[in-house]
Amino acid sequence: MPNLTRRDLLKASAAALSATALPSAARGLAATHAAPTSDRRAPRLRFGVVGANHDHIHGMIGAVVRGGGELVSYHIREPEIAAAFARRYPQAKAVADERAVLDDPSIKLVLSSIIPVERAPLGIRVMKAGKDYLSDKPGITTLDQLAEVRRVQAQTKRIYSILYSERLEVPAAVKAGELVKAGAIGDVVQTVNLAPHRINPPSRPEWFWDPAQYGGILTDIGSHQIDQFLFYTGSTKGEVVAAQVGNMHHPEHPKFQDFGDVMLRGDGGTGYVRVDWFTPAGLPTWGDGRLTILGTDGYIEARKYVDIGGLPGGNHLFLVDGKGIQRIDCSKVELPFGRQLVDDVLNRTETAMSQAHCFLATELTLKAQKAATNATKLA
Repeated sequence: MPNLTRRDLLKASAAALSATALPSAARGLAATHAAPTSDRRAPRLRFGVVGANHDHIHGMIGAVVRGGGELVSYHIREPEIAAAFARRYPQAKAVADERAVLDDPSIKLVLSSIIPVERAPLGIRVMKAGKDYLSDKPGITTLDQLAEVRRVQAQTKRIYSILYSERLEVPAAVKAGELVKAGAIGDVVQTVNLAPHRINPPSRPEWFWDPAQYGGILTDIGSHQIDQFLFYTGSTKGEVVAAQVGNMHHPEHPKFQDFGDVMLRGDGGTGYVRVDWFTPAGLPTWGDGRLTILGTDGYIEARKYVDIGGLPGGNHLFLVDGKGIQRIDCSKVELPFGRQLVDDVLNRTETAMSQAHCFLATELTLKAQKAATNATKLA
């Protein structure tokens, strides 16, 4: 199997929307990020894009299109990114200013993967324009931004959502949630998330290395995991017990953080998160993401993107309980987020993700980042 980057998987997840497909190995692993094309619904909502600085935008578009969305226009300020976007989505109209998207009365939802520090200010402009907003993670990079987003959201009653794809767009993670809800492991005691990523320095833009631009490692890739802690434990409030971040191996980028971990406590359970940028070149995908959910009557383990030494592909889910060990087939699991979000935009409901959950996940993430100590080795 060839080594696959996260960008390969994101490109494969939107392959149904593009004339270009990836090699078979990429298509197989891309099942961790996309539902079958046949699950797509007829267009029932027009949406636009403002900013596409991260390739996550393609998975976001794919989710909304599957749910019944139609991409109609976009504003991307960087010529090279805009040109690639135009080749991928020829049906959509490029516009010269974001106001052409925000002022279009037919567009109800705006998506963005603009540079992280700019996502919250953009979301505020979107909500003030009377539209709902779906941001890539991290959707907010400072506590001051969060306070202003909360104020404007309460004022406008628009949806401010963040696509935590490592839960919402991974069939094994969706199925794990179904098992927890069904009581398969009793009451949840703890979640453990291990989330290594491949760094691939030549592919990274300058803003990637600057915490002022991306928020820090816990704010960035840690946000996925803190979302999962809240969701699987059913916690509606929580606190950071301890956190640390560090630069262990990238002295050429002294401000960069390549390692972090955090301990959490909520009203539904406890959690531990480790994130890093140390996926080795020999792994056939971008990261060996693991989720363990410990319950009073058993536990669940999801090996999301690879099962090292085991079966090929991704979405390996295991249930261990009083009856034994089961490997759960996730091949037919629906990814409901896109459909639910489109429903919420049209019906003014909260089925994809509650606003309270979105903001709490962000708040805990930002507090963990702010409280993190320096994870250096003892002298």
